[in-house]
Amino acid sequence: MSSHNLFSALRAAFPSDLDATAVQTDEGLHYSWRDLDRATAMMANLLQSLDLPEGSRVAVQVEKSVEAMMLYLATLRAGYVFLPLNTAYQSAEIEYFIGNAEPAVVVCSGANFGWVSKIAFKAGTQHVFTLNDDRTGSWLDRAAHHSDQHQAAPRQADDLAAILYTSGTTGRSKGAMLTHGNMLSNALTLQDYWGWKRGDVLIHALPIFHVHGLFVAIHGALINGSKMIWMAKFDPKRAIGYMSEATVFMGVPTLYVRMLAEPALTKAAVKNMRLFIAGSAPLLIETFAEWQTRTGHTILERYGMSETAMLTSNPYSADKRYAKQSERRGGTVGFPLPGVSLRVRGDDGQDLPVGEIGGIQVKGPNVFKGYWRMPEKTAEEFTADGFFKTGDVGKVDERGYVTIVGRSKDLIISGGYNVYPAEIEGYINEMKGVAESAVVGVPHSDFGEVGVAVVIAKAGATVLPDAIIAELKAKLANFKIPKKCFVVTELPRNTMSKVQKNLLRDQYKNLFA
Repeated sequence: MSSHNLFSALRAAFPSDLDATAVQTDEGLHYSWRDLDRATAMMANLLQSLDLPEGSRVAVQVEKSVEAMMLYLATLRAGYVFLPLNTAYQSAEIEYFIGNAEPAVVVCSGANFGWVSKIAFKAGTQHVFTLNDDRTGSWLDRAAHHSDQHQAAPRQADDLAAILYTSGTTGRSKGAMLTHGNMLSNALTLQDYWGWKRGDVLIHALPIFHVHGLFVAIHGALINGSKMIWMAKFDPKRAIGYMSEATVFMGVPTLYVRMLAEPALTKAAVKNMRLFIAGSAPLLIETFAEWQTRTGHTILERYGMSETAMLTSNPYSADKRYAKQSERRGGTVGFPLPGVSLRVRGDDGQDLPVGEIGGIQVKGPNVFKGYWRMPEKTAEEFTADGFFKTGDVGKVDERGYVTIVGRSKDLIISGGYNVYPAEIEGYINEMKGVAESAVVGVPHSDFGEVGVAVVIAKAGATVLPDAIIAELKAKLANFKIPKKCFVVTELPRNTMSKVQKNLLRDQYKNLFA
């Protein structure tokens, strides 16, 4: 293939029957493969009619809709760079992203046009359009006047396709630059590794401003020519209802917890399903086990990040090529994907023995090009031999299974000892009456830093902070024991359900002042 444009590869995988349904929405709308082809052509022609400079960014902050997905595909098709922005971002954040990325085009929801356009025009953006989740907006009005034929712009594998700003739970967000080659290699690897087959149908229940919903889910279905059942907003009862006509579901752990709360979740309800995948946040072993009992299915947990797309995965099946990798093990994220090299290194930069905890470093065709306009930061995050330092801390066992223990930024150094919050959280989460916990480090005059545990009780259960500390003391070394424990009703989270530990650290930073 002379052009490595990701869109061309996705388009080549469309089924021969272009009038078959490609996307079915929860409002009962059906979009055919021909609709996807024609609409993305019109949108790509609109972009090209604007005479944008080569490599222009198209920043998009809109609610989830099939048209929003088409806008993403059209940006690839026209050869520009897609910049998805979380719908929860407010003006100060949008000002930072637009100022940093300098997009030539901004597309926002009509309700936000007033303030978003003001920020965009001030930053020098020439074109601001609106796109709403009810198929209205100036973007669609303008695209309707363009031809529905379009030749995808030729692109090299190393050309930029998207910039994803990291969630910024630890400091200023950085723009991870992903290429056409990064994303195509990952889509093809996962198609094989997860056993995608003809006739598969995906329930798309995730947001589309994030690597999980935008790349893993959409690319997965499109590169396989598979229909998507499109949920604009996740509804557990409705999702379970769709399972009789679907085969694959991808979700964050919260979605699984919400479905487990529904009596409709039974073995009969999921008998048509082939695969349940979880990621973006750690899956509690309790959720893993309860799902197995209730449905007879074992959730496949995997690990990736904005900078790399998917890196590791529990196995799909006992494939002969991966003979030792047949079991999906709860609490692990499986094995490095084919083509991905993964190693665990200590602070001294040396490889660590099996089972020892250290920094996870990776290399592969899916690993990003670097951070947008941050050459120093990019250089800092790669080793001399080209491995990316993920910032995650973990270990690899004797069978090769990878377990993530936390973020290096979450590490608590208390009295000179390293304390990994995820280890302590694991013990707390197993205690009677505990639904979930988060452990963070806060300043302490004696120890430099100490742990604070923040715990949510299960509905109807009473959990006492002192009892949690006492139980931990019976199981863990004293330096690991949190100095304080609080029972709360909820933990602060970002839109992908990750606990925002920076906010907890901030909340409790003066406890020992």
